[in-house]
Amino acid sequence: MGDRLDVLIVGAGAAGMMCAVEAGRRGRRVLIVDHAQAPGEKIRISGGGRCNFTNLGAGPHAMLGENARFATSALKRFSQRDFIARVDAAGIAWHEKTLGQLFCDGSAKQIIALLTGQMAEAGVQLRLGVGVTEVARQGDGFRARLSDGSGVEVASLVLATGGKSIPKMGATGWAYETAKAFGLRVTETRPALVPLTFEAGLLEETKALSGLSVDAVVRGGGAKFREGLLFTHRGLSGPSVLQISSYWREGAAITANLAPDADVFEALKAAKQASGKQEVATALGHIVPKRLADWICQRAGVSGRLGDQKDAALKAVAEAVNGWTVKPVGSEGYRTAEVTLGGIATDQLDQGTMQAKTVPGLFCIGEAVDITGWLGGYNFQWAWSSGWAAGQVC
Repeated sequence: MGDRLDVLIVGAGAAGMMCAVEAGRRGRRVLIVDHAQAPGEKIRISGGGRCNFTNLGAGPHAMLGENARFATSALKRFSQRDFIARVDAAGIAWHEKTLGQLFCDGSAKQIIALLTGQMAEAGVQLRLGVGVTEVARQGDGFRARLSDGSGVEVASLVLATGGKSIPKMGATGWAYETAKAFGLRVTETRPALVPLTFEAGLLEETKALSGLSVDAVVRGGGAKFREGLLFTHRGLSGPSVLQISSYWREGAAITANLAPDADVFEALKAAKQASGKQEVATALGHIVPKRLADWICQRAGVSGRLGDQKDAALKAVAEAVNGWTVKPVGSEGYRTAEVTLGGIATDQLDQGTMQAKTVPGLFCIGEAVDITGWLGGYNFQWAWSSGWAAGQVC
């Protein structure tokens, strides 16, 4: 059939490369393949090219899935502190941006170089531009046919190809299909950390706000996040909206407080007392950007001087700021989604090793598994932790 090795890892992303390093350091003969022409493509483009490689607050509380607690074991055994130690040892300078998010001072390519360098030191074979065309059980192990016509026999097979997000980078559902072929259950998958879209009528209404960004608290699906909100020509984006998209479902509304540090009704009442001749939109423009203030007043049907307004009118304006409720019609989909929600069901895997309970030697790691993190380095930490856990035993 071809080469006899110990481990075949499919997918040279964050999880796959971490797993390869660990398995190689244990003396395993490891081959890692990827159909892309370069390793770590998602690492390269992340964080605006600076790679938001982990989060100081990483933990199961920031994970979603059928059973988010599944992530606890791996995250504890190889934590954000452990990965930071490797980054420090490699001399890669980094900084905390906001909310515990850590970025390289330089380039995301430094993280890729760290992993590829450690793989080389551990004797790992990396083959790029190569996919798996066929894989099957053979005795206690596996045999795989590769797209370059070669074959390999291994004791352990690691599915590390991620989810369906960003298909222009070659993302596919291969890990899900392969897991199903081996009898594993796969939960429903959907785009996550993705901009939300409006129907045509609402888009026409909000067109004047396209490109405007505000600090906001966004609520939906039982969750809330305070970060930037961006009005786009398709709907809403920005960190707070990307976060809530993982919890939002079609047909549901979200609520945004567009001035979270202000009680707009009280502020307008105070402005009315102090300067009743001031226009409502002008007073509101001291709390939110002028463009947003004009839009809200127009939408609420409130115009003229503050002194001429009844409390009901000021309350209507305040509610439109402090509790704007809107119903998105959909999302921008996998094309722009940062991650995939859902995946290989966690009840099919051992949480300590990431090995399939019913298929000895089959391991599932990273985004392919039904564990999805918040925006801000949490998904990379899950990749490092799950890849490390599998690498100890595969």
